[in-house]
Amino acid sequence: MKNTLGNAVTLTLFGESHKEAIGAVLDGLCPGVPVDEERIRAALEMRRPYGAISTGRREPDDFTIVSGIYEGRTTGTPLCILIPNTQQNSSDYDKTKNLVRPGHADYAALCKYHGFSDPRGGGHFSGRLTAPIVAAGAIAGGMLEQKGILLGTHIARCAGVDDRAFSNYPADLAALQSKRFATLDDAAGERMQEAIAAAAKDGDSVGGVLETAVLGVPAGVGEPWFGAVESELSAALFAIPAVKGVAFGGGFALSDLRGSAANDPFRVENGRVVTTTNHNGGVNGGITNGMPIVFSVAIKPTPSIFVPQDSVDVVSMQNATLQLSGRHDPAIVHRARAVVDAVTALVLCDLLTGRFGTDWWTA
Repeated sequence: MKNTLGNAVTLTLFGESHKEAIGAVLDGLCPGVPVDEERIRAALEMRRPYGAISTGRREPDDFTIVSGIYEGRTTGTPLCILIPNTQQNSSDYDKTKNLVRPGHADYAALCKYHGFSDPRGGGHFSGRLTAPIVAAGAIAGGMLEQKGILLGTHIARCAGVDDRAFSNYPADLAALQSKRFATLDDAAGERMQEAIAAAAKDGDSVGGVLETAVLGVPAGVGEPWFGAVESELSAALFAIPAVKGVAFGGGFALSDLRGSAANDPFRVENGRVVTTTNHNGGVNGGITNGMPIVFSVAIKPTPSIFVPQDSVDVVSMQNATLQLSGRHDPAIVHRARAVVDAVTALVLCDLLTGRFGTDWWTA
């Protein structure tokens, strides 16, 4: 099982949904980087479930940094974040433990780990493990801000309702930082939440699309082939539970255009090379061109629903009907926003460290 992300700056994930704790080890950080624990708490709050549009499992996420910092700054040694699990209810899974859940990793995990993995709540595959990713990502996000790099994610679409597009990047990103339900248009956000609540009332779920923008990444970061900015970000983003698509800039829509419309013309503006459009999402040839990095992520509907579903009993090898009970999200797109921000920050810290060196962060 591979649980480590990154090359120069790495994140190793550990734990299971219904065990005592989950956590992450962040390695490769240079000494002297400030670690703001309030920033970590704020990021975890954005991931935490709330209201009728989220699961009833409400963890406090009281993290502890057990190594790697001294007097509020990194020491340069591995930084370990530990988050206790306090709201497990494993009995919810007793009646259906032999039934594989449609849309989940249950059957694939059974084939790979021969029945030895912890199945409760998805075990190591659970979205619960995104909490330590968010905590580590908050540290990475603070590092980026120290270098003038800002990022943010909004819910571009959910349950058939569209948010407005980014227009003024600095203002929009600033506004998103304080929004629990991250839409740029508050009225669209209200309609999305109504649609999520309607799906929950039917025992069903909905998905959505997140759009992320990153400002301030210098031109020249990334590699032309197997270390491309798009490929590094995509590989990490696809590790987030429920992600089923990643597109940069205009994405699939570019395939319908002529080159004259899809290309981003260059010009000099205030002594800086820029493009007049950004259809390619700030990346050419796998390398940043200095424009905003923009990408979208497709989040599928939450697979845990209360509607009866066809399944199989993997012990008796008989067809069966699955009827779930317990606590489940009717949508996770609003919570996944914090995870996308965290993963993006971690990947960019890794790429920038590989480009400029470890001590660039405190130069």
